[in-house]
Amino acid sequence: MDVTGGNGQPRPDENHPAEHPPAPPTPTPEPDPERESEHDSQHHQGRPGPGDTADRTEHDRSLAHAGIARTDPPPERPKEPGGGILMGRPFGVPVYVAPSWFLVAALITWVFGGQLDRVLPELGALRYLVSLFFAVVFYASVLVHELAHVIAALRFKLPVRRIQLQFFGGVSEIEKEAETPGREFVLAFVGPLLSLVLAGLFYLALKPVEPGTVPGVLLAGLMISNLIVAIFNLLPGLPLDGGRMLRAVVWKITGRPMTGTVAAAWVGRALAVSVLIGLPLLNQSGALGGDRDVSGMDTVTDALLAAILAAIIWTGAGNSLRMARLREHLPDLRARTLTRRAVPVQTDTPLSEGLRRANAAGARALVVVDADGTPLSLVREAAIVGVPEHRRPWVPVSELAQDLTDGMRVSAELTGEELLDTLRATPATEYLVVENTGEIYGVLSAADVERAFVKAMARPS
Repeated sequence: MDVTGGNGQPRPDENHPAEHPPAPPTPTPEPDPERESEHDSQHHQGRPGPGDTADRTEHDRSLAHAGIARTDPPPERPKEPGGGILMGRPFGVPVYVAPSWFLVAALITWVFGGQLDRVLPELGALRYLVSLFFAVVFYASVLVHELAHVIAALRFKLPVRRIQLQFFGGVSEIEKEAETPGREFVLAFVGPLLSLVLAGLFYLALKPVEPGTVPGVLLAGLMISNLIVAIFNLLPGLPLDGGRMLRAVVWKITGRPMTGTVAAAWVGRALAVSVLIGLPLLNQSGALGGDRDVSGMDTVTDALLAAILAAIIWTGAGNSLRMARLREHLPDLRARTLTRRAVPVQTDTPLSEGLRRANAAGARALVVVDADGTPLSLVREAAIVGVPEHRRPWVPVSELAQDLTDGMRVSAELTGEELLDTLRATPATEYLVVENTGEIYGVLSAADVERAFVKAMARPS
């Protein structure tokens, strides 16, 4: 995310790990060839084999006493956050206006209205209508800034989730990272470049306009504001565009994107401290404007604005570091190694019998199949927990199963972002994992993926 208009980083499935992630886990063991051979033989017997999972000691316990028959149901998947008011879909990308925009629009209207009162006192109360028009046009120019990032991302075949206009500008949520440092640099630079172009266009439009008029004041304000947006976003620290450009340069020199992220993030944190201390001092010195009452309300306003800006930059830099660490470890998320061993059962099989077969096979999931062995549905882990043990002989597994849809069949070869994207497209608690040949490999629990996701965030880079 950048503060006054820029390209934001994606949030994988928007599932933000905790600020203080758990301790690093033990490394995921590599698949055992002998177990893989056993797995293949089980396919021919109509019984899917296991994937090698992390924390083997715990996960290989019986279905009734570990994974499915726990007292706690698996954690629910976080819901997608709201994007605000949908304004349109340029280039197929939804543009949202966050509720916080109305607050900043009111603030701009009030501040710019006060300036108009000094320059054009004859406007009277109409100055606030002119100020509101300025706020809308200014954020339209921020949208152009964001669209520059979007067009570049689409040109590089990077999916864009949305654009959001909010309190301190806009953010383009690009769901994947650029593949090369050159593309990363271009993707970041086009936003400030468009803001500079807009500043130039407003300057040219201002030339024939008589100064001291409403059009003259509006054009001058839009020229200056776009120039400020461009310069601010070129500062070399994440999450600003200049920070992404710095990251690309360090990435190119070192050959490691993580090194570039670390360098740009720490420069961003230094920039946050500089804004917190330097902005009020510059305003008090008059370097950014005319005479000011340094002992009055202006001092408090400057300090508050500096604190908010510094907090946004510092938080954005930290988020960039966490996202980079996650991306570095995402390849460790493999459907094959996270998949649970499963056993096939007929639709009328009693739950107690299904659990007995699973325990005997050391499995932790049940797949409901028809007479030909074709999978029909998956028995839900949370549903089993809710059935008392004395009723399990009388409850058929089909009553606890969720019908399979196309999105609930995933390849055992999926890894990293591709795996997360596939699960995000069809939210469910369990998925059927299949080989490329269509044979059943096992069942993948969304809870297992989420735990592995958090562990990936906790691992040192």
